Amino acid sequence: MLKHAIPYCDDSSRLFERIAHLPWPMFLDSGQPKSEYGRFDILVAQPFVTVTSDEVLDSGRAVIKTEVSQQGEVTLTEEDAFSVLKRLLAAYPVNESSEWPFAGGALGYFSYDLARQLESLPRLSAADKACPHMQVGLYDWAVVVDHQEKTAALVSYGLSASTHDQWPDLCRLFEAHSSEQRQAVEPTFQLKAMPSSNMTFSQYSLAFNKIKAYIKGGDCYQVNLALRFAAPAAGNSWLVYKKLRELSPAPFMAYMKFPSWQILSGSPERFLQVRNRHVETRPIKGTRPRALNAIEDAALAADLQGSTKDQAENLMIVDLLRNDLGKSCEIGSVQADQLFRLQSFANVHHLVSIVRGRLAKGKTAIDLLRACFPGGSITGAPKLRSMQIIEELEPDRRGVYCGAIAYIGFDGNMDSNIAIRTAVYREAEQGDGEMSFYAGGGIVSDSLLDEEYAEIQDKASSLLKTMRHFFSDKPATP
Repeated sequence: MLKHAIPYCDDSSRLFERIAHLPWPMFLDSGQPKSEYGRFDILVAQPFVTVTSDEVLDSGRAVIKTEVSQQGEVTLTEEDAFSVLKRLLAAYPVNESSEWPFAGGALGYFSYDLARQLESLPRLSAADKACPHMQVGLYDWAVVVDHQEKTAALVSYGLSASTHDQWPDLCRLFEAHSSEQRQAVEPTFQLKAMPSSNMTFSQYSLAFNKIKAYIKGGDCYQVNLALRFAAPAAGNSWLVYKKLRELSPAPFMAYMKFPSWQILSGSPERFLQVRNRHVETRPIKGTRPRALNAIEDAALAADLQGSTKDQAENLMIVDLLRNDLGKSCEIGSVQADQLFRLQSFANVHHLVSIVRGRLAKGKTAIDLLRACFPGGSITGAPKLRSMQIIEELEPDRRGVYCGAIAYIGFDGNMDSNIAIRTAVYREAEQGDGEMSFYAGGGIVSDSLLDEEYAEIQDKASSLLKTMRHFFSDKPATP
């Protein structure tokens, strides 16, 4: 293994700015030191393989197109994205243990709509043309920052010849006084209007009532219904992400930069983790807003903890995830270790449960991800019927929202988030681009319309607060 110690920096965003000019730079940000998870940050760029998978219509028939680019050669296949990625990772087996959570492997996003490669779903809502089903790079080096030990290192398994060729330059890039740091081409960002949603309250209420009718009719027990918020914008989205991490730090944040669009994730929710074949998921269900007054804030937290409705919603998703984990874990190993634990973030309180298991012999992290995708906490129960109802009632396909951002190491370990509190910025060749994000909530038999609509506003508040900083007649600067 290649390893080069670099000067520790308590703000990893400054390290990311040194690689932001390289192809496909990604920043997995632990939101440290604001949470129990806030230990490791992971930064990568220059993948030696890229995988892009999407669905195209051919004579009215939906066809999977998965593109693999490696050393200037591009191959196309109609295999689903999970199968392709599993095969690529298997070509680089690593038995060497690492002290770091990630020293190379696959890293990228898996959109909610990737489920179309696994399940038969109707095609009713408007497709997100800018967002392929999946974009993942195979990275042979990473910068890992350990905020607990206050160390940082450039690490690699050295599987690609290009890594050995570039290693001296990479080491110099991360030195304390490196002159290699590149400044962003566009130092401003401007939101041309505050984001508006794709459903009015009246339209949302109609969708809400349809879900209640489906539940009463026995079609489902819970459905997650979301609103899409969007506004015209222009500039450098990195400035927006830095403001988001300042205003609302969260344990599973990420910034991902593709050539003409970027992902800005402030997710508080772990989807799936695999560490030495031990599996963990931490579903979130149950939300209350934060209050500025400490007594009011404590009362809101206590109300959430004592809510039988929110506990029932959470337990419903825990049962769904236990079933999903059981498809890839050893028989009898899947257990709900903690239920309804209060976890507080900058804008909301949540109820979080913890479910653990052990990966079965012959199963990989990709098998687990596929079996559990997309996460039950953002679909409903039963999962497939809930997804069909979501497609019927939401005007726009979700794209990245409610998919997952993940790494899967060459060593077989994995960690991933549920891509909630996540914005997408699409650049435009001419004129304004678009900043968009979603917020949603689970609807059950005893849900109340006004309360569910208010919960969506609470969940959207961190991103709306961030966007408000950039909404003015003049471009905002750092």
